[in-house]
Amino acid sequence: MKMMTTGLVFAALLGASAVWASDSPKPVQQHNSNAVWFENWTGLSNTSMVISKPDGELATVFAATGTPVFQLTGTEVVDGIYRYELTAATDKTEKVSGGLNNGRGSAAKDEVAVPFYMNGHFTVSRGVIVTPEDLKEE
Repeated sequence: MKMMTTGLVFAALLGASAVWASDSPKPVQQHNSNAVWFENWTGLSNTSMVISKPDGELATVFAATGTPVFQLTGTEVVDGIYRYELTAATDKTEKVSGGLNNGRGSAAKDEVAVPFYMNGHFTVSRGVIVTPEDLKEE
């Protein structure tokens, strides 16, 4: 039963983010040689960006407000494709339905923030973030 409930909650979250993404501008990935961030970052908060590096290491960047920024650090930067997942709360709300625990006493609410989800990737070559079409073999 717990597995089924988890699946229903996940499906509801995906449906909510798809609705939100269709009527609002989607964040646009930007980068320079050592950082990745997003533009059109309006209406989003409490963002978690989880980055999977080519060597399997995971990094997490959290931003309570504003865009999360991932920066390459260290002397040994791994070349390859870095994948990320973004999760955030939008400024839109929806009614709580069913028996969800939505707080107690004065913290109780009948609405929750609509979630946002997005994933993507970027490429690192020779220790810097590059645009894939800029790569040329010599």
